[in-house]
Amino acid sequence: MTAALRIAIVGAESTGKSVLAGALAAALGGEFGLHCLCVDEYLREWCDEHGRTPRRDEQAALAREHQRRIDAAAARPDLDLLLCDTTPLMVAVYSDLLFDDRTLYPFARAGLARMDATLLTSLDLPWVADGLQRDGPQVREPVDGLLRELLIAHRLPWALVGGSGPARAANALDALAPLLRRQATPRRGLFTRLAERNADDRPWTCELCDDPACEHLSRRQREETRR
Repeated sequence: MTAALRIAIVGAESTGKSVLAGALAAALGGEFGLHCLCVDEYLREWCDEHGRTPRRDEQAALAREHQRRIDAAAARPDLDLLLCDTTPLMVAVYSDLLFDDRTLYPFARAGLARMDATLLTSLDLPWVADGLQRDGPQVREPVDGLLRELLIAHRLPWALVGGSGPARAANALDALAPLLRRQATPRRGLFTRLAERNADDRPWTCELCDDPACEHLSRRQREETRR
């Protein structure tokens, strides 16, 4: 039995993570015949239940429960692919930015290392208010920057996903195509359909040009300059 692929979707608030997860599940299930499941962001459920955002001392339990749900879903024997609408990495990032607490990073990195791919949603969508868990448009760039630095520093496989509407999901499918082509038991023409997307095997995507290494290389160079 082939283990289910784990796809993480991370990004700053109001960048379409939940919508992207649903669109990918629909496309991979309906178009390619894969049995997909989404693990929703636990923070949203937590805020709805408690009527507030979590305190600093509640962040660790929040991260652990989110990871527990991911692991439980991934263990299902009938599953081909698991889409994770954020991971504990987002809890760790907000703990760092809001509470100056970096203690959750090791736990978050361990969970993310078990992902087969990570999609980072671009900031090209407008910020929209949505409940207690959103802090405002001013936090999007710091969150995005920190996520990129962490993903690069720990050499985790990730791709940036931009575009609006159906184009965003199409770009995500392009980024995942090399991984999906390695599935052992494709159904309903998965290999043929993925090949027709003409996606290449490069792991990076840039929202500014067609060179997948440019922004990542420039960030590394800036990091080296600051040392």
